[in-house]
Amino acid sequence: MVTSIPVACASGLILQNFNHVPWHALVTVWAWSFFMLFMWCSLYFSIKQWQQSSMENERLLRAESALREARLLALRYQLNPHFLFNSLNAVSTLVLDGNAPAATRMLAQIGDLLRTSLDSEVTAEVTLSQELAFTEGYLAIEQTRLGGRLKVDMAIPFETRDALVPNMVLQPLIENAVRYGVAPLIEGGWIAIKSGLDDDRLRIVIGNSGRPGEGKKKNGNGIGLGNTAERLKTLYGANFEFSLGWPEAGGCEVVLELPLRRTRSLLEAPPCAL
Repeated sequence: MVTSIPVACASGLILQNFNHVPWHALVTVWAWSFFMLFMWCSLYFSIKQWQQSSMENERLLRAESALREARLLALRYQLNPHFLFNSLNAVSTLVLDGNAPAATRMLAQIGDLLRTSLDSEVTAEVTLSQELAFTEGYLAIEQTRLGGRLKVDMAIPFETRDALVPNMVLQPLIENAVRYGVAPLIEGGWIAIKSGLDDDRLRIVIGNSGRPGEGKKKNGNGIGLGNTAERLKTLYGANFEFSLGWPEAGGCEVVLELPLRRTRSLLEAPPCAL
């Protein structure tokens, strides 16, 4: 009973105080209270919506990445039977020509190259050095087939060797160069591969002794160039250049320009253990 007296007095004081507060002030306080509540609710639901949207976008990006990798893998595997068919056809030609030693040597080289391809990690990109190692294996097969009619020159600066390029991007270009720029010529021809850096770009040029119109006589350049263009578009969007031209000095050249991306620099020394 005693304790209820102060409470009653306090309630009376509060009511008395509210009686002296203008109604427009109370309305203002209530309005600001509802406004702040509305703002906090809006902020909460906005953050919730943003989180859900971010998660959905992340799922879409993962799905797009998986689709892109599957597409690149399919394009790469499309090249393998194409290359194998051409190589075995070359072996068959050597056998028909009675050149059994060359045919045997080429079969061994094909086996080594396919083993390298199967043992290598299936990735969208490899270093230029790794790509050149595979390309040299392919060129060894072609030199067995063509003998002294095929001359190869490479100029690959050290600073370009750790740059990343699409896996198996050079082999179909080299195959086209041999097919249209060397093999049709009775006297044979040459292939030149060079690379260089231009600011943040990697430039690769594949030249050959082809003559204007050689490719057109064969109803196009086969699966190689179209496949390469598709792979470049899938990997880099519009951020690449891929062109075929006929320099004034003669021959034919394919120019490939890619955004410069590297693995750990070959020039970087490993940390020392103290």
